[in-house]
Amino acid sequence: MHDLTLRPPRNRVERRAIAWWTAQSSLFALPLPVVFAVLYLTIPPARTWFGWSLAGTLVPGLAYMAAMPVWRYRVHRWETTDEAVYAASGWLWQRWRVVPLSRLQTVDSLRGPVQQLFGLSGVTVTTASTAGAVKINGLDRRVAAGLVRHLTRYTEATPGDAV
Repeated sequence: MHDLTLRPPRNRVERRAIAWWTAQSSLFALPLPVVFAVLYLTIPPARTWFGWSLAGTLVPGLAYMAAMPVWRYRVHRWETTDEAVYAASGWLWQRWRVVPLSRLQTVDSLRGPVQQLFGLSGVTVTTASTAGAVKINGLDRRVAAGLVRHLTRYTEATPGDAV
């Protein structure tokens, strides 16, 4: 077997992942500003307080929605070789992982409702490692299905830990 080194993977995730991460982040960033906006409009005596609260939650929320998805897209990458699966993920805390194919135990695909709207899917590669599974999110659903087929064939054909 070749010497496996930790290096950046070559393949970017699907560009539509930016829109998916933006939609996902809006579910986190917008509910509180919406509540403050409704209170601002319905309780006139407290408008000053609710106005500042609206601004104080909306501005950071919009900044998060604008910056996080683009930054995350720049970081997230993946690659498979004849020896390993490489993955890079995160945005503030960035993680690079390399998993030797001989250590694969399970390969799963996940398509949540918001991912499905964007035609995206995620692949989870599980090993016996205490570091946990390697997750590759933001793949085109057809690319993810092909990756799952490829890795599953490999796990079926490899004797040892993967069986």
